[in-house]
Amino acid sequence: MLEEAQTVIAGAHEHASQLGVHVAVAVVDEGGHLQALGRMDGAPALSAQISEAKAVGAALWLRDGDSLAAVHRERAGFFAQVDRLVRMPLIPGLGSVLIRRGGAVLGAVGVSGATPDQDKECAEAGLASLSA
Repeated sequence: MLEEAQTVIAGAHEHASQLGVHVAVAVVDEGGHLQALGRMDGAPALSAQISEAKAVGAALWLRDGDSLAAVHRERAGFFAQVDRLVRMPLIPGLGSVLIRRGGAVLGAVGVSGATPDQDKECAEAGLASLSA
């Protein structure tokens, strides 16, 4: 998993460079445990923690970030209670994508540091690098 996590991070960073942005990328396993983290030079300092919180939320809720944001909007009270149960705050929103193989969720990737749409693009590019 570590080698694949590093491949995802490298792919996301490469895409960010093409966009002219600087991001942090976190990869977590299905339990939300950090496998690898990479913050590009110039990425906001807090982006490392935000990227991990995005990835953890996606992995534990089994939802990509945009879907998780919908749950947060529709069931804010419940989301707030679940958020208190985990080891770190969960951040719903664009920029986190599940890592799947077959029908199984293996974890998630979270990206922070650019616009929400760019974060999502970078996360998807990172995942695409696994099949390249």
